[in-house]
Amino acid sequence: MTLKQALRSGVAAACIASVAAPASIAAPAAEAAARASAKARGGLDVRVASAETFTRIEASGARITAKRDGQTVVLSYDRDGDPDIAHLRAQPPKWIKAAEKRHAGGHLQLVVTLADDADAKIGQADGATYVNFFAKAEPAPAAAGPETPAVEVAEAEPPRPDPLPKGGVVKMETKVANGQVQLSFAWANPAGAAVFHRGDAVWVVFDAPATLDVSSAPKGVKPLKGLQAFKGADHAALRIDADPDAPVFVSSIGNVWTVSLGPGPQAQPSIIRVTRDAAGGPATLKAPVAGATRVVELPDPVVGDTLTVVTALGPAKGVPSRRDYVDAALLPSIQGLAVEPLADDVAVKRDGEIVRITKSSGLSLSPAWATRDREEAALGAPQPAPMPAMIPADWSKTGPAGFLRRYEVLLSAASAEGGNRDRQSPIAARMALARFLIGSELSFEAIGVLNDLARTHPEMLDDPEFRGLRGVARTLARRYAEADADFSSPVLADDPSTALWRGYVDSQLAHYADARSQFIKGAQAYGLFAPIWKARFARADAQAALAQGDIVGADNRIQMALQEDLPPEEQLLARLVQAKVIELQGHKDRALRVYAAIARAPIDSISAPATLRATQIKLELGQVSPAQAAGVFDGLRYRWRGDATELETIRALGNLYLSQGRYREALEALRSAGGRLPDLPQAQQLQSDLAAAFRGLFLDGGADGLEPVQALALFYDFKELTPIGADGDLMVRKLVKRLVDVDLLPQAAELLKYQAENRLDGVPRAQVSTDLAVIYLMDRKPEMALEAINASRTTVLPTALNVERRLIEARAWMTVGKFDSALEIIEKDTSKEAGDLRAEIVWKKRDWAAAGPLFEKGLGERYKTATPLTADEEGRLIRAGVAYSLAGDDASLARLQARYQGFYEKANNPEALRIALSGVPTGRLSVADFSRVSADNETFAGWVDKMKGRFKTRPAPVGTAKAAAAPTKPVAPAAAKQAQAKAGTAKG
Repeated sequence: MTLKQALRSGVAAACIASVAAPASIAAPAAEAAARASAKARGGLDVRVASAETFTRIEASGARITAKRDGQTVVLSYDRDGDPDIAHLRAQPPKWIKAAEKRHAGGHLQLVVTLADDADAKIGQADGATYVNFFAKAEPAPAAAGPETPAVEVAEAEPPRPDPLPKGGVVKMETKVANGQVQLSFAWANPAGAAVFHRGDAVWVVFDAPATLDVSSAPKGVKPLKGLQAFKGADHAALRIDADPDAPVFVSSIGNVWTVSLGPGPQAQPSIIRVTRDAAGGPATLKAPVAGATRVVELPDPVVGDTLTVVTALGPAKGVPSRRDYVDAALLPSIQGLAVEPLADDVAVKRDGEIVRITKSSGLSLSPAWATRDREEAALGAPQPAPMPAMIPADWSKTGPAGFLRRYEVLLSAASAEGGNRDRQSPIAARMALARFLIGSELSFEAIGVLNDLARTHPEMLDDPEFRGLRGVARTLARRYAEADADFSSPVLADDPSTALWRGYVDSQLAHYADARSQFIKGAQAYGLFAPIWKARFARADAQAALAQGDIVGADNRIQMALQEDLPPEEQLLARLVQAKVIELQGHKDRALRVYAAIARAPIDSISAPATLRATQIKLELGQVSPAQAAGVFDGLRYRWRGDATELETIRALGNLYLSQGRYREALEALRSAGGRLPDLPQAQQLQSDLAAAFRGLFLDGGADGLEPVQALALFYDFKELTPIGADGDLMVRKLVKRLVDVDLLPQAAELLKYQAENRLDGVPRAQVSTDLAVIYLMDRKPEMALEAINASRTTVLPTALNVERRLIEARAWMTVGKFDSALEIIEKDTSKEAGDLRAEIVWKKRDWAAAGPLFEKGLGERYKTATPLTADEEGRLIRAGVAYSLAGDDASLARLQARYQGFYEKANNPEALRIALSGVPTGRLSVADFSRVSADNETFAGWVDKMKGRFKTRPAPVGTAKAAAAPTKPVAPAAAKQAQAKAGTAKG
């Protein structure tokens, strides 16, 4: 006995006694009940409890039948035993005269004699048989006046509005649509009805004696063959001849009942549960019928007998299948109850919403325990299949008791077995439960049972059936990688049933060549599977054939699938693959019609992929615009989620957006899938599409048409897509070039700073840091330029890069006023760039004597070429003249004038050039006189233009990447990247 049963039986009796009875009675009774229960544990059990108005005896521990003979109640056990009834015999409680045990033929009988003023009621609950003893009812006083026959008086029910319309005629309205015939009956008020099958006929019975006008009945319309109306004293009925396979639906809206014949979307009726009445007395069947209104005796003119029908108000409720008993049969009904009596005195009584079927001596019913055990014995535990990875059809059988009862029986056995964690404990019950769960396609539950079994019995990992079962369960759960690990176990290497499953898994993972090979290996086991799995394997084989371009093979496989007897859902899935075959055969119009038909299915998992392909074909054929197709795809990705269809829809939407130039929406759509369903091949394809779209925008020039600010914002929002290595660095540099061109220097600096600090190391970092320092100088931030140079120093740098870094560093020191430091850094550099920078430094230092010769040296022998001076050459010449004038070097000034006076006329600023080279009458010029023509910003602007040009032609850095650190700002691509090529030598 379980804890739940114990709480509901003996303990409950003791609690009732302690609450309902006075202390003088309740305490000893509760004590006795507890004492008896404790002593009887493990054997036969008798419990006694008393309350103020009744005494209860419960008997359990074996199969027990109870019967009453006058003032004696006999409880008969199916085996012998010696329960403790000492207290019951010594001090019989109220309403019990005596109790004794009898032993005969290996069985025990407990005989209880009632007191003279006592009555008893026998029942069953929670596996125990009980007898309630209570005071006998006083006889009712005789009524004054003439004697009348005694009748059973039910509690008065509130009057119900009369459903009969004026005139007593109810006209049947008929409607035919989509192959379904609908017959409607409008009443004045809600009427009770019953609708049931008997043979090929459908009976419709109403609880009001109306005349049914069926003159509008259609003729020659399937599935309706004919109908006949009847009228009784308390009812109206309609007998309909219909096709035997035609489904029947019933609905009730207000005062109107509608009976529909033929397929169509209709709600299914709720089920009326018919059970054995456990209240004791003669054996009786009991059924709760919500809204029951009347018990009608209905003559059947065809069979020649009389049925008993129980009508009820809507909504529809019925008995889904025929129930046969010895004395009566319940006919399958869509609404109400219909009883076919098989014995003369069968009676159907209604007590409110409870309907009882009985007869005077009781129905011939088997005890509940006998019926249950017989069913379970006949069904048995699911047995191993002939091959390790097969699913026999009988694994999912539940028997008449239904799924829950079957599950509870198997689970209880498995739980009892699993309570012993010893490795030597049996495993049969747990394996049986796993088979049942797999047969019922409850994959996750089966995985849990099998994983627990593997923890307690590791040797099961070498068992072929265990590996096969868990592989199947994982496949059903779409855990394909885990399933493949089980199916790849050496113990299943030569099993053809496993080969079919491996082919199915490989097809789902897009390993199409392997899938086709495995399906060939498993061909000999194909015919041993249930039709539904034969169709699924054939469908997967067809998909693999399509992926490899074998259209003929795919067509053959899908025809094999369609030959099986399949439920509608599986048929539609096969048709979906067939439509793909038709499409690849070049018949797009025909394929479109098939897709469109499947898209109307009420199952979203099937209609969603059909809608996707239908829309794609319409787009190809020009039947819808890209904007219309995008709207369909956008809605579809939210309508159905969780499998490959979702990912394919997102891919289609993203690629459509890209083709329309809607870059942000495309990236957002492709990124919306995230890391969902990573095992599916479509997930990898989607990530490839996303990476390719980002690369096309920022590496191949797709985003060049965007404004630089828009491109920058788009890059920031999807920076995590930046690829590893040189391609990612090149993306950043290309974007930096665009930002520099439009003077978005702070944004360009942030990109390069993140790249230098988080993505690169060694030479590449030094090169990027040098560019970063240049941008800082262009943005007039020399201190930050020096920080960038200092933070990227390393012992191994190419000579050219070292020279460039010294020039940048010297310019930074010059900008902050550290002229001597700037000159010291480039002291040994004899390049033209160093000479130009040295001239700028001494100019800023106001060392006029040194500045003049340096500017003149920068011009070289330019005076020998007659072409006009460039702006840069003109600036140097002006500065040279000013420096000579301020240094008092008249000879040098006269030399410059003699060499360059022929360039005055074609100069950009001839007056400034003439003044700089001629001086004033005194021969001297002040600094203020030439500030207008030799301002520093002109030189700076020239240098900035030169740097912008260099950014346009400079190649991306190539070198060693380093592990990425988390960015402090969300401004650049994330993550550490792979190794890059080694760099040259030198020190910076």
